[in-house]
Amino acid sequence: MVNLLSHNRMVVFFLLTLVQIQAKVLCYQYKVGDLDAWGIPTSNSKVYTNWSKYHNLTIGDSLLFLYPPSQDSVIQVTEESYMKCNIKDPILYMNNGNSLFNITSKGQFYFTSGVAGHCQKNQKLHIAVGEGIVENTGTAPGPGSSLPASAPSYPTVFGNIPVAPSTSTPASTSSQFTSTSQLLITGFVVSALFSTLI
Repeated sequence: MVNLLSHNRMVVFFLLTLVQIQAKVLCYQYKVGDLDAWGIPTSNSKVYTNWSKYHNLTIGDSLLFLYPPSQDSVIQVTEESYMKCNIKDPILYMNNGNSLFNITSKGQFYFTSGVAGHCQKNQKLHIAVGEGIVENTGTAPGPGSSLPASAPSYPTVFGNIPVAPSTSTPASTSSQFTSTSQLLITGFVVSALFSTLI
């Protein structure tokens, strides 16, 4: 009897682990600027504007800002402060060189460097998260459009560069629905197994 109870607990533990893994798969971590670190743009002054247009960010994703902590920082600011490059009274201040911003809600988010003068040199990022939210600092590309000529290109020295999830809304919604339904089914199975143990 004790051995059977121990076996059932192991099965429940295994299924709970699978549910946790499934939930983690729905989130992505994006390095801001892709191959560039967070800094003053050098060759392409619109690197952060272009970067935000070509990434479909959702709740649960996170932004990774990499930079030398002795030379830079990241601050989250209001739209007005973003437009005027006002770095006083930020919403959030990060300065460890490996700053992670977790997206926990829909809306518009504005970031800039916390170092005076960097924002004026286009070291700033605006992202829009959620369906129906459109960036108000430019137009996002249509489903059939390609990257503009000003978009940076990088050599693939170490093989193919992994592609982020598709930015098309129908496919993204469909995959999220499928993953959510899988998560719910797994949850029901775990609940049923757990209830048989009690």
